[in-house]
Amino acid sequence: MTLNVGVIGVGMIGQDHIRRLTRVLSGVRVSAVTDVDLDRARTIADDLPGATLHSTGAELIADPGVDAVVVTSWGPTHEEYVLACIAAGKQVFCEKPLATTREACDRIVDAELAAGRRLVSVGFMRRYDAQYKAMKAVVTGGEIGAPLLMHAAHRNPSVPDFFTSDMIINDSTVHDIDVARWMFDEEIVTVTVLKPRRSSKAREGFNDPLLVLLEMASGVIVDVEASVNAGFAYDIRGEVVCEDGTVELSESAGALVKRAGSVSARVPEDWRERFVLAFDTEFQTWIDAVTAGGTTGPSAWDGYAATVVCGTGLASLRSDAREPVVLREKPDLYKEG
Repeated sequence: MTLNVGVIGVGMIGQDHIRRLTRVLSGVRVSAVTDVDLDRARTIADDLPGATLHSTGAELIADPGVDAVVVTSWGPTHEEYVLACIAAGKQVFCEKPLATTREACDRIVDAELAAGRRLVSVGFMRRYDAQYKAMKAVVTGGEIGAPLLMHAAHRNPSVPDFFTSDMIINDSTVHDIDVARWMFDEEIVTVTVLKPRRSSKAREGFNDPLLVLLEMASGVIVDVEASVNAGFAYDIRGEVVCEDGTVELSESAGALVKRAGSVSARVPEDWRERFVLAFDTEFQTWIDAVTAGGTTGPSAWDGYAATVVCGTGLASLRSDAREPVVLREKPDLYKEG
């Protein structure tokens, strides 16, 4: 069986996902596309055999030739499209964020609860990265004792001019927030955002870097260094400190070379290079699950929790204080597994 997928949003990440859906993965075809820029969507559709161009996301979701939907449009539009997919009974893969506000995420969770089954998967691809999965296996296995701390870093070489201090939390640190919840299988209870000395590469009034402290329900503390003008590369770090040892991500995307009294290794240029295999695994896993009649991966609850924690981080950024994370009671639908 081939799963017919419609894609809403064909910007950079949407086009990258279309590439993997059509050229890399199996059991799937892109049957429809749409974008706020219809000319761009038309160009993409013309290169996809048999794909239908739709003028709106609502039309695409209603198309009987679309079995499931991938949402990669602008964040504030996600709620509308995800709710429409739930109403239509169609599985939807939504790139982060699930929605941009707590209230919007609440509405999505409530709609899925009313449907009585999971229909939403959120795009937190780091859960599918081989290095992160190996780290979690060690932590969960208990071979180095109980976890105490996690150190993380998210360094971008640069960001566009429209990028703001808020986006360091909402667009960058959000991945570390999801990783922390997944790594330790528990919720974040407080967030503190510290503002170190501002980088000379950052624009005036732009707080970069930031240090984000996450306190987990068990007492584990996660510190995230978020720097978006690092210059040298796209550099992702992670280390969990446990009672009897530590486990960490490799710092290199390739081989570590030692010669002539020096050490060298390649560092990725951007997020696509670093996480290309994670994206591939994430989507193939989702395709297989939907084809089998279900879904998998980060849930609407995970999207909700990440958005609430990000909002708490923004509150701390403004208050310069430790802020509590207030979550609704977790529904039974999301407690399985």
